[in-house]
Amino acid sequence: MNRMIFVNLPVTDLQKSIAFYEAIGATADPHFRDENTQMMRISDEICVMIMTHERFQGFTPRRIPNAHETAQVLLCLSCGSRDEVDATTQAGASAGGQADPNPKQEHGDFMYGRSFADPDGHIWEVVWMDMAKAMAGNAEASA
Repeated sequence: MNRMIFVNLPVTDLQKSIAFYEAIGATADPHFRDENTQMMRISDEICVMIMTHERFQGFTPRRIPNAHETAQVLLCLSCGSRDEVDATTQAGASAGGQADPNPKQEHGDFMYGRSFADPDGHIWEVVWMDMAKAMAGNAEASA
C-alpha cells in the first residue's frame, strides 16, 4: 500500500473552504465529513482535512496561528506542466484565494512554480519540474 498524507488545516468557514478546494481540483469525500470537518481528496495519496477551528483544537492544545500573518508550513503540489501551474494558481485566486503570495519560481527550462493562499491564508505552492533536466543539472554541478 502506498503511504498517504493527510494535511489537517483549520478553517474559519467550512463551506467556503470546500468550494475553494473543489475549485482547485479536489473532491469532497462523503465518507469523511461532519458538520465541522470535510476531507478533500487531491489524489489517491493526498487528502486535506479541513476543519473548523473548534474541531481542530480537539487535536492540539497549541494556539492556531493566523495564516494571513504567519507561516507554519508551505505545502507544495506537483503539476504536469507550466500551464497547469498557471491554471491552478488562477483557479485558487478566482475561488477566493490569493495568487502569488510568494514570488514566482523561474528556473529556466527545468522548473517553474507559483503559489496561492486559500481563504484562510494557508500557502500552497504548485510546481512543474522536468526531472531529467533537473537531475542532469545536479550531475553537472557536482562533477
